[in-house]
Amino acid sequence: MDSLFAAAEAENQRQAEPLAARMRPQKLAEFVGQQHLLAEGRLLRRMIDARRIGSLLFSGPPGTGKTTLAKLIASETGGTLRILSATSSGVKEVREILTWAGDQVASGAPRPILFIDEIHRFSRTQQDALLPDVESGIISLIGATTSNPHFAINGALISRSQLFLLEAIPPEDIRRVLDRAMTDKARGLGNSGVTVNEDAMAFLASACEGDARRALTALEIAVLSTGKGVPVSLDAMKESIGSRIAGYDATGDDHYNVISALIKSIRGSDVNAALYWLARMLEGGEEIRFLCRRLVILASEDIGNADPAALTLAVSAMQACEFIGLPECQLTLSQTVAYLALAPKSNAATRAIGEARRDVRERQILPVPMSLRDAHFQSAPSMGHGEGYLYAHDYADGIAAMEYWTPSAWNDGKDHIYYEPVDRGFESELKRRSEEIRKRLTPPPK
Repeated sequence: MDSLFAAAEAENQRQAEPLAARMRPQKLAEFVGQQHLLAEGRLLRRMIDARRIGSLLFSGPPGTGKTTLAKLIASETGGTLRILSATSSGVKEVREILTWAGDQVASGAPRPILFIDEIHRFSRTQQDALLPDVESGIISLIGATTSNPHFAINGALISRSQLFLLEAIPPEDIRRVLDRAMTDKARGLGNSGVTVNEDAMAFLASACEGDARRALTALEIAVLSTGKGVPVSLDAMKESIGSRIAGYDATGDDHYNVISALIKSIRGSDVNAALYWLARMLEGGEEIRFLCRRLVILASEDIGNADPAALTLAVSAMQACEFIGLPECQLTLSQTVAYLALAPKSNAATRAIGEARRDVRERQILPVPMSLRDAHFQSAPSMGHGEGYLYAHDYADGIAAMEYWTPSAWNDGKDHIYYEPVDRGFESELKRRSEEIRKRLTPPPK
């Protein structure tokens, strides 16, 4: 009788699970996607086949199968699996499992597997607690993270682990998962009596952005909210999946990757790409001040004097966004991004200060010429300060031809021209003027 009740309870619990949990692959052959890791001959597949799992770090977007893969590895290799979440576990729980693992290995049992989800949320101290047992082989560690492991995981732990990047699952593989869920009568929706229109299924496979868990969750909502005999329409599926940008992490890899795409698109003068990446960040809840700071930096770094108005516009945008806030400041940001993307580009000022500072760091410090030294104190004339100084406004063209610095002291035969304007936008005029002025100024003695 107890076994009957236990079986009924287990079935009830299984039915209460969401579709994404019920449809988890039961064996490695059912696992969809990540063939760059699991195809025959690939390193991870060879490690599984050899049943020699050391320490592994799985990095990738949500819903790409990190947890499922860890469970399948344990099943395939015969190792007992223990699971912790870094959001709810601490050093105490980790040490208890490591002690248990040591007892298991000492008794002759296969090396256990410890799976830590969101391992990047462990502190450095918590991660360090894993090192001795990972290094000694007491336990096989599998850590999962949605962040860049090189930023979020201790270097010592990374050096002792094999790092595997899981990619977003392509739409064709997501479609296989969805089709399996619709036809599976034991675990899926095969007994629901509901069908899904082809356009709705194709949309879901694409719109879930490579997240199988999100796709299955949306499918379950769409099917269970549709009456029997009524096919799930495209509109119903769109409503079921909700916001497509819900997965944006404004503090994680998305924050760095999308702003990188925005800046590089503006630098490359692709205004439409730049506006798309701006929209991604706005929809994802990115901090407006962060966006404004980066645009102000870009205006000097990548546009400079090719269009001096770019910096003025970027600073004005920063002030306007601070003043009016969202949602209206999206208009200001759109205007600014479009202008910066289409502006002529120059990094001449960026290169100039970089080269000048390098000379300051690496070369002999040049003294200030006597003619340029401060002459506003009483004993300045007796010290020679200001002697020989030529006042530029005394000359018709405003150029006083004299020596303003002494790079000849470096004796390297170079002209040491830091600022070299490009022939684009307003900087082409500055290029002409700089060449004329250079001819007027007294060249350093050879």
